[in-house]
Amino acid sequence: MRNATMATGSSNLKVPTMRITRARAKTLGSSGGLPPLHPSARQDKKQGLVTQGTKSKRPAPDENKPANSSSTASQQPKRRAVLRDVTNVLCENPYMNCINGSKFQVKKFSDKRNSKVTPAILVKKPELEDRKESMIEEARKVKVEESQEHCSQAHFKDHPLPQPSEYITAAQSGLADLMPVNRSSCYGITLQNTTPKDESKVYLKQEGSNSLGIADIDSKHKDPLMCSLYAPDIYNNLHALELDRRPSFNYMEKLQRDINKGMRSILIDWLVEVSEEYRLVPDTLYLTVHLIDRFLSEHYIEKQKLQLLGVTCMLIASKYEEICAPRVEEFCFITDNTYSKEEVVRMESLVLNFLGFQLAAPTTKKFLRRFVQASQASYEVPSVELEFMANYLAELTLAEYSFLKFLPSVTAASAVFLARWTLDQSNHPWNPTLEHYTTYKALDLKTTVLLLQDLQMNTSGSTLNAIREKYKQPKFKSVATLSSPRPVQSLF
Repeated sequence: MRNATMATGSSNLKVPTMRITRARAKTLGSSGGLPPLHPSARQDKKQGLVTQGTKSKRPAPDENKPANSSSTASQQPKRRAVLRDVTNVLCENPYMNCINGSKFQVKKFSDKRNSKVTPAILVKKPELEDRKESMIEEARKVKVEESQEHCSQAHFKDHPLPQPSEYITAAQSGLADLMPVNRSSCYGITLQNTTPKDESKVYLKQEGSNSLGIADIDSKHKDPLMCSLYAPDIYNNLHALELDRRPSFNYMEKLQRDINKGMRSILIDWLVEVSEEYRLVPDTLYLTVHLIDRFLSEHYIEKQKLQLLGVTCMLIASKYEEICAPRVEEFCFITDNTYSKEEVVRMESLVLNFLGFQLAAPTTKKFLRRFVQASQASYEVPSVELEFMANYLAELTLAEYSFLKFLPSVTAASAVFLARWTLDQSNHPWNPTLEHYTTYKALDLKTTVLLLQDLQMNTSGSTLNAIREKYKQPKFKSVATLSSPRPVQSLF
C-alpha cells in the first residue's frame, strides 16, 4: 500500500499535492523533478520584514509552465493578498522610521545647542570689551581725519565756499526741524567746529536786514508747500514774466472796432457771477480776464462772439487752475445755449493755438498773495479783513480797462496800500518790509492808488455791481461797505 502510494507520488512530481519543505525540495532538485515554487504567505511576510528599506518586486507569473487548474485557483488569491500586504508593510514602516528618527535627531541637536550656548551668555569679559571699544573709537577718529583731508583737498578746491556773510542757516530758513544732519559729510564736520565768532559772521547779513526794519516773512514757515527757500527766486521770475506776457493796453483804440470798453466791463462783470455760480477759485477769474485781453490784443472779434470768447477763456482757465473744471455743456448752458458745444471747442482751439499753449501768467492775484503775506508781518495776529479788503480792491480793477496800463505787481501793491489805509489811519500804510518785498516805494504807487480809491468810492457811478455785491457778504466781512474817512492824497 505504501509502495503504491510512493509510486504514484514519483510518477506525479510535476503537480505536488502536499506542502514542499526544504528537505523535499532538495531531494526533488537533485532528481530534477522540482515543480514551480509558490511561496506561502508566511514565507513572503517573513522575507518582507527581513528586507525592509529595499524595494520589492512582484515576481512575474510563470505562464509557460503547466500547472493544475485546481491548485492554481486555490493559491492565486492568497498570493495577491499577501503581496498587497507586503507592499503596505514596506511603505509604512520606513516612513514611520524616518519620522521617528528625525524627531529624535532634532531633540538631540536642540539639547546639545542649548547646553553649549547657555554658558556662553553668562560669561563676561570686561577687559576684552574695553579693548574692542577703544579700537572702534580709534578707527572712527582715523576715518574722520581722512574724510576731512579728502573733502578739503578734492571738493573745496573745485567748489569754493561763499563768504560767511552769505550763509543762511536752517534756523533762519525755518527748516531746522526738517533738515537731517549728515555727520559724515564735509559740511557737517565744518559746522560742528565753528566758533561763536564765526556764527556772528554768519548772521551778519540777516542782522543788517533786521536793523533796517525788514521782517523775514520766509523764515516763519515750516510748511514745505510754502516754498520758503525758493519764494524770492519765484517772484523775481514773475516780475520778469509780467513784462513779457503782457496784453496791450490800447487794443480798443488800435484794433477793435465792433466792441468798446463798456462791453468788456459788462462781460467781466458777468464772468464774476459765473465764477460765483460754479464756485471757482479767484485765480481762475484773474487768468480768464488775462486770456481775454491777450487774445483781443491780436485778434479782431465781433460783438456777437465776445461772450463766446469769455466762456471759452474761462473754460481754459478752469482746466488750468481748478481741480474739477466745469464741462463744456455747463458753459453752453450758462449762456442760455446761445453757443453750441462745437462752437466753444472751435474757439478753444483757436485761443490755445494763438497762445502756443503757454497759459502760465503773472496775474495780479499771484503778486497779491505775496504782498499780503508781507503786510501781515506788522500784525501780531493776522488780519482777515486786510486780506479781504485787498482782494476786493484788486478785483475792482479787473473790469476797468484803464488799469491795463499798469503792471500786475503795481496793481497788487496799490491794493495792499489802500487796504491798509482803509482799515487803519493811525499809521502810514507803507513800511520797509513792504517796500523790500514789493520793490516799490510809496511814491511809485501814487497814481495807481488814487485811481483805485476812485473805484472804491465809485465816483463814476458804475452800475456794474457784481464784485461789490460779492464782497458785501458776511463771509468776506462785508469789506465792500468800508471806506477811509480821510483821503489818501495826504500820504504823498
